[in-house]
Amino acid sequence: METTTTDRGRASTGSVTRSKWAALAVLSVAQLMVILDTTIVNVALPTIQKALHFKSEADLQWVVNAYVLTAGGFLLLGGRVADRYGRRLVFVSGIVVFAAASLSCGLANSPTLLVGSRAVQGLGSAFMAPAALSLLTVIFAEGEERNRALGVWSAIAGGGGAVGLLAGGVLTTALSWRWVFFVNLPIAAFAVVASFRLIDESRNPVAGGFDVPGAVTGTAGLGALVFALVRANVWGWGSAQTLLVLAAAAVLLGTFVLLQLRGRHPLVPPRLFRSRTLVGADVGMLIAGAGLFAVFFFLTLYMQDVLHYSALKTGVAYLPLSLLLVASAGVGSRILGRVGARRILVTGFLLGAAGLALLARLSPTTNYLDLLPALVLIGAGMGGAFVSVTSSAVAGVPQEDAGVASALLNASQQLGGSLGLAILTAVATARFDAVAPRVPTPEALASATTSSWAYAFVVGALLLVSAAVIGGLLLRRRPAEPRPAKSAATPSPGSVVRTMARSGCHG
Repeated sequence: METTTTDRGRASTGSVTRSKWAALAVLSVAQLMVILDTTIVNVALPTIQKALHFKSEADLQWVVNAYVLTAGGFLLLGGRVADRYGRRLVFVSGIVVFAAASLSCGLANSPTLLVGSRAVQGLGSAFMAPAALSLLTVIFAEGEERNRALGVWSAIAGGGGAVGLLAGGVLTTALSWRWVFFVNLPIAAFAVVASFRLIDESRNPVAGGFDVPGAVTGTAGLGALVFALVRANVWGWGSAQTLLVLAAAAVLLGTFVLLQLRGRHPLVPPRLFRSRTLVGADVGMLIAGAGLFAVFFFLTLYMQDVLHYSALKTGVAYLPLSLLLVASAGVGSRILGRVGARRILVTGFLLGAAGLALLARLSPTTNYLDLLPALVLIGAGMGGAFVSVTSSAVAGVPQEDAGVASALLNASQQLGGSLGLAILTAVATARFDAVAPRVPTPEALASATTSSWAYAFVVGALLLVSAAVIGGLLLRRRPAEPRPAKSAATPSPGSVVRTMARSGCHG
């Protein structure tokens, strides 16, 4: 089967795809690799902290933040490069960089080398992720077909979360934390080979240049902001060091905004922000990402440091959340055309907020059955919410802007997660300092620590409520796109993976 897409009235994209659904499977496998890497690393963090002698949780979070900051900062540049030089070329190049950095992470023998390699991983993801999502929007027509494709995409991404949590536990327990990075290598090799066999090139031949200074100043500004938030509890919020770094962040981010407003080829064309739906989706994803990063980071530390779970048991404990996320993504994609993105987004974010609010009851005596309702609510809500956000962020976007629109959504999630983790860590640290025991017995320390994490979950819940409010105000009541007739056979995520396997083996 061949599908040819053309730029709407501007230029031919030259995209001819032999099998839509097999191509989607390849794109989803690459997305799975990114999600897999994130969740695997979260489960392995306590082991990594001990093995490489990270001094504190504030230092340990840079294993996460080095990745998400670099990825978020360069995603917009990655989207622009993909539109101009070829989405498949940039997609494959990003996979190769990601795989090489994964090898370096696995071989790291110091915190500095690991954090640096994670930053390079983020750079690879910054070019791979927007190219993948923009290829999806080019391959699948807007409407019911694309909604189903986005449902498969979100379900497989959610499945990557489940697989990553389990695989992280198995690999860390049976082999070593280093294998949580080495596992990316065979997945990347398969995705590269399958991409050349199943996906043809797609580009916008009239695409303009791109703003490298904008990418650098934006990333540096966000990095300075996160660094200030992380170190403020050590330096003091009113100290000269904190104020100096915050001032540098303000200057860099201000420069970024000026470059976007006055540059000939801005990373973020101002015309995109004429769409309320796109703005609502991206801002909602930014805030939701900030709230949700608390779950995996703090809850993993709680399970392993307080409940004394092994890495494997921690992965199993997350299964209800991950499996429900997959299921709710499938349901959300099926009802999106009838119900509309706004209702699904608001409901999903509010369910997630309720789950985080339940986690605010955390104490040293909390057991897994106390955590389970929260995990169920978060999983049930967030899968559908992510489908509606993704659909809204790319709905009605001209194909010449497909890459940057996709990148903008991914950047919102990554940067929201990075800023959120820094903010929530600062909240937790401040709370711990306020209730730190004078006599540091193990029981007293456990009580102060869980109290600090509970405060972080409260802030996370408030962020998700804010995301729901913004989505409710800005997203359309009904989807703007027309609803073509349902295709005869829209495959399930499982059948897509089987199709991909057959295509990869037999061409």
